[in-house]
Amino acid sequence: MLKEFKEFITGGNVIEFAVAVIMAGAIGGVVKGFVDNIVMPVVGHFTGGTDFANMKIILTEAVVSAEGAVTTAENAIMYGAWINTIVNLVIVGLVMFLIVKAYNKTKKPVEAPAPAGPSQEDLLAEIRDLLKK
Repeated sequence: MLKEFKEFITGGNVIEFAVAVIMAGAIGGVVKGFVDNIVMPVVGHFTGGTDFANMKIILTEAVVSAEGAVTTAENAIMYGAWINTIVNLVIVGLVMFLIVKAYNKTKKPVEAPAPAGPSQEDLLAEIRDLLKK
């Protein structure tokens, strides 16, 4: 059983999957930074200076004490952060599509197997028939 596990864990599919998971995490972080720090500020600029990360619908206002401390936190639907997440998803999907497309171009095309010739029995039957003539 240990030998089978060793063969499984050192097999190509498990290692490729592990690399893919690590790369996906790294690509996700890069894309999140790209969306939050580059794309959304540009979109915000063209939408009149809107900061999407702070867009929200307040359901319950925060309660602040006389000393200025928040006693009850604000309850809000943060739809701007959700918009950022949607943009993130689209960009990650596009990047992954391009990576898979490039990977598929590097793979060798699968060649169809050569057509099988006559079986040994067919050849022997042909020889027998020729000898009868």
